[in-house]
Amino acid sequence: MALRLEELKRRAGECIEASSEALGALSREIWSRPELAYEERQAHGALTRFFAGRPAWSVQPRYKLETAFRADWAWAPGGPPSAAAAAEPPLRLGFLCEYDALPGIGHACGHNLIAEVGAAAALGLKGALESLAARRPDDAPRAPAVKVTVLGTPAEEGGGGKVKLIEAGAFENLDVVFMAHPFQEDLPYKPALASHHMTVKYYGKTSHAAAYPWEGINALDAAVLAYNSLSVLRQQMKPAWRVHGVIKQGGEIANIIPSCTELEFFVRTPLLKDLPILVDKAESCFKAAALATGCKIEFKSKCPDYCNVLPNKSLQQTYMENGKSLGMEFSDKTILSRFSGSTDFGNVSSVVPGIHAYFYIGSNAPNHTEHFTEAAGSKVAQQYALRTAKALAMTAIDVIFRPDLLEGVREDFRQAKQEE
Repeated sequence: MALRLEELKRRAGECIEASSEALGALSREIWSRPELAYEERQAHGALTRFFAGRPAWSVQPRYKLETAFRADWAWAPGGPPSAAAAAEPPLRLGFLCEYDALPGIGHACGHNLIAEVGAAAALGLKGALESLAARRPDDAPRAPAVKVTVLGTPAEEGGGGKVKLIEAGAFENLDVVFMAHPFQEDLPYKPALASHHMTVKYYGKTSHAAAYPWEGINALDAAVLAYNSLSVLRQQMKPAWRVHGVIKQGGEIANIIPSCTELEFFVRTPLLKDLPILVDKAESCFKAAALATGCKIEFKSKCPDYCNVLPNKSLQQTYMENGKSLGMEFSDKTILSRFSGSTDFGNVSSVVPGIHAYFYIGSNAPNHTEHFTEAAGSKVAQQYALRTAKALAMTAIDVIFRPDLLEGVREDFRQAKQEE
């Protein structure tokens, strides 16, 4: 059995290498034309064409969202499923692609590589399973029918695309999901914070700042008071809690008291259950500034809350084993000691077992910087992206052909949900 799985894993890698040129071109096309949340029309078109041009994939463009897509491929052991096999639901495995960019600095989080890795891993798994058709029935490892789904998930950067897809039913019936995110090193898991976005507007009254300032209500004073109050709040925050933001609008000209100001903030905590506590503290700071200045206040949020990512130790361990066989190096110290930002994959991890791994791309540049944008579009990054896709495909093969692993994945999910 072990030997047969190794053969399948090797076949998955060969299929990914065979498509490496097309995969690299796909990544470069997305990277060279960065698009913001829910505007990823070029990337959506590139990915849907990529799968539509390959045999046996069923592609649904604009799947539940304008710039989301779905590509499906089904497999049954021994060829077309028998009536008995068809009565059993297939094992449904999902590979997730992201492809939105950041304002001003393009693909500084490497979502072009996430899209490439998701597509490549799905192709590798498909090729490995197709290779079983040439085997005698008694020579093939036992497996359930499988449905491979690639989901294109837009608007991770502050748009909550996966949350909207969850609400629309896109993740229903999926058994396990896989994705990987570019980073400065290889990690099977890294804690991601639960997150709440808030846009705050203050409304005052204009007046001449020198001639009769007493007639005005200064909305900039409210914004500054709120910003400083939040800075003071940090002394009473837990070490891993985060509040950060900017004043987006502060007025037009110095001799007119501003009647409208706008701030944008993120509030983050390691656990979703703590998020309302910190949100309430932050809102108190904003409201106090409005009361002190006499301004009216308005709260809005441009995206739903992001959950923290739930770990799945069985998937993580299997991914590490496969990654090590490909030359990846993992550091256990980093996993527990460092938080990342936030991701809407956290919401996915609360509804279906999954892995959100991180992978080295040949650069130590931090995410969300111009240097990372450059690294994400480099030729060097390609070899690491393909290696990561192989590790994900190999892990999916283990999930399919090792029932004990699948049960472990499901048990880890149940346990994480209880501890959430």
